[in-house]
Amino acid sequence: MEKQLFDRFANSLKEQHRNVLAWLRSAPQEKKALRLGSQTEKAAQEHLKVLEGAIQKAEAEELGRCTVCHDYVEPHWLETNYTNCVCLEHLTGEERSRLEAELELSQKVQKALLPQSLPSLPGWELGAFSQPASIVGGDYFDFLRFRDGAPALIIADVMGKGMPASMLMASLQASLKIIVPESDSPGQVLDRANQLFHHNIHLTKFVSIVIAHVDTETGVILYANAGHNPPFVVRKKGSGAHEILPLRPTGAAIGLVEDARFSIETIHLGRGDMVVFYTDGVVEAVNSMKEEYGEERLRNFLLSHAEGSPAETIRELRSDVKQFVVDQPPSDDTTILVCKRSRP
Repeated sequence: MEKQLFDRFANSLKEQHRNVLAWLRSAPQEKKALRLGSQTEKAAQEHLKVLEGAIQKAEAEELGRCTVCHDYVEPHWLETNYTNCVCLEHLTGEERSRLEAELELSQKVQKALLPQSLPSLPGWELGAFSQPASIVGGDYFDFLRFRDGAPALIIADVMGKGMPASMLMASLQASLKIIVPESDSPGQVLDRANQLFHHNIHLTKFVSIVIAHVDTETGVILYANAGHNPPFVVRKKGSGAHEILPLRPTGAAIGLVEDARFSIETIHLGRGDMVVFYTDGVVEAVNSMKEEYGEERLRNFLLSHAEGSPAETIRELRSDVKQFVVDQPPSDDTTILVCKRSRP
């Protein structure tokens, strides 16, 4: 391989290492707990060590050196996983079959269509809003279908801004359009997505994502949260009162730890209950006093607007955030997704 390629790999890996390290050093403890899910900082430190080893190999022009023939593996394969160190012709039958399946998936991904729309779900109301902080952004939401036909609600956020984040999110979006219909659960989707993107040379930080499997008949929702801001379930308590239930992370954000695991949790939405998904642009909106809108303000807003439709909730929340920041420019992409089970 040419030196230019090693330099490009080294620069990309250094940027990823620099971003994750800076986040570990500067992020508040509660934010670390959110993004890491059930895992500890040690898992992220182990991921940094893997990155450091790859950087050293790239600088020594040894990255991708085949352990069998000592030649270099194919550059395009190395780009999708910088830990690859065996040429294609030296793979075992099982490894070759797995690679062929990955290549087939990649081919499907390239052909996947990107348009999205609000589906019609009998007995349910949906609403969505998304706006990048600049011309393009790294937020993403979608409505897909699992293998059993159940609706899949998805919201994700690439940690970063602008074109790089947008390009990575477009790739994730296209991948999920293939992965979700071939999967049975949110955890299975995240496992496959993590395999595709965890060691991708273009992943410079990490991706937080929530995927929910909705049973439209019973109101049961299965979800997996990979280090994303906790969606809020707004549930009736009786006598006109409501309660808030946060859907905390069940695993670490994609690209943040070396050995990610994604568990599945279950919630139930009764008639009139709703779940609100959102990205950093809502809770991290800052006013002129450098105060954040914050999770507590969002909780209070939702409790006072529990009776509204998804469209009304989104419209009023946007207005509330706008009044809070006044004339301050948006600091991050903003996406809001609301799902409500209709009353009888």
